Amino acid sequence: MAPTIRTAVESDFEFAFDAKRQALGPYVAARWGWDDDFQRNLHLSRWQERPWSVILNGATPVGTIATWKVDGHLRIGEFYVLPAFQRFGIGSAVLRHVLGQADQDNEVVRLEHLKWNPVGELYARHGFVQESVNDTHCFLARRPIGPQR
Repeated sequence: MAPTIRTAVESDFEFAFDAKRQALGPYVAARWGWDDDFQRNLHLSRWQERPWSVILNGATPVGTIATWKVDGHLRIGEFYVLPAFQRFGIGSAVLRHVLGQADQDNEVVRLEHLKWNPVGELYARHGFVQESVNDTHCFLARRPIGPQR
């Protein structure tokens, strides 16, 4: 079954925070420890400033993603799949959907991830290349594929 995406509503806030805690939390904790209050406040600010969607496997919420346009490109953030649903192609299917639309719109897609998070392998398989790096993050971009307008 292919995953679907729906626009997040206010009642999805706690699910989205839990998805972040489960999917990203171990990687945050490995470097800084997980401060639930700090992470909840950060999550709230991002929840308010970005258009979030919930990833569904059938009727079951299994993750989140936010996509928005900024500075002439499409940005992906808050892309979390619950660990119990990882490695079943859900992240790849969601990326294919988002990247397909970006290709149609001839848009560059950018995102970032923690350097020690193996999710970079997923992004590399989908054509993302590293543009820059700092002490903690890799900054990636994917150019549009297909006919150019």
